[in-house]
Amino acid sequence: MIVAIILLILVAAGAGVVWRLLRSRHMDLWIASYLKQWPRRLRGRSAPHTHVHFCFADHYEPFWHKPDLATARARVDRWMDRYPKIASEHTDSNGRHPQHSFFYPEEEYDEVILDQLADLCKRGFGDVEVHLHHDNDTAENLRRTLTGFTRLLNERHGLLRKDPVTDQVLYAFIHGNWALDNSRPDGRWCGVNNELDVLHETGCRMDMTLPSAPSDTQTSKINSIYFAHGEAGCCKSHDHGRDARVGEWLQDKELLMVQGPLALNWSDRKAGIMPRIESSEISADALPTAARVALWEQAAIGIEGVENHLFIKVHTHGAEERTAGALLDGGMQRMWTELAKRFRDRPGFSLHYVTAWEMYQQIERLCKNEPVKSSSLREEVAA
Repeated sequence: MIVAIILLILVAAGAGVVWRLLRSRHMDLWIASYLKQWPRRLRGRSAPHTHVHFCFADHYEPFWHKPDLATARARVDRWMDRYPKIASEHTDSNGRHPQHSFFYPEEEYDEVILDQLADLCKRGFGDVEVHLHHDNDTAENLRRTLTGFTRLLNERHGLLRKDPVTDQVLYAFIHGNWALDNSRPDGRWCGVNNELDVLHETGCRMDMTLPSAPSDTQTSKINSIYFAHGEAGCCKSHDHGRDARVGEWLQDKELLMVQGPLALNWSDRKAGIMPRIESSEISADALPTAARVALWEQAAIGIEGVENHLFIKVHTHGAEERTAGALLDGGMQRMWTELAKRFRDRPGFSLHYVTAWEMYQQIERLCKNEPVKSSSLREEVAA
């Protein structure tokens, strides 16, 4: 009896330690969902041919840490010089070069920089979408801010696109500081409850903020493509939503939520014990590896009813000096090489480099059960 009691005490103590470790990295918010997805990861994908749509979303902030104008523009010049050269050396299954989606912050607007990015996009290397850092904001001010910025990008720089029916400028979005829909418990770095509705009203159709782990803004819903809508007076409404599936598309005021992979990387452990969090971030301290690419595949992010299409979205802060150096001096080449090995050159797979908006379009076509165009836009891929 005494031995049994001691064992119970040890088990309880061990469970307490584990729970404190989980809470210290806010893993308690999503670990249950991760465990529920375990059977899906073990099953793998059974389709005879799988199409992998890959999007690289960059929280592109040239004025990071508030430098002078010359420093911010020099950061961009480095990209304009190096990126086309290295991207031109890599192709997907359609012969298309990698696509870079620059989510540019409204509060960092600079006419010269946006002209440079627009030129890079016209040359076929990517696209520009909307990023925003704000704090203690209101719905009214947020609406003015987003409407003014998207019109400026479209009318002055020829970026984004318009709804052919309403003529409204449409865009994809990433929230600064991960605080989408006022999701931080302390209310900082947003301030707007029901932010999802404001985004929809101003032309946003897709959000790519997540995953945000280890931040406490992380949702319990992970490794998913789903639809979420605002709830009056509430924050973090995107913590749950309607999974994307064939035959169903956007309903009134819904946003398409496209998450990147979130997992535990057991091949990379702290002190040889605790697995690191795979949060789909690419940085100087989190370079791409073959093991990480395998985890992105195992996350199996897709649409119900078309299991032969896999969507991988990773993110970076590419304007920061250390990350820019890591990416432009080998990091991206390594990532593209590993992606090609696993998905372009591997039997039964095709790799498609897409911009953020092209990923949105592919998901829309699949949900509407329409023919899916290849990333090269020259031929159609069987759905």
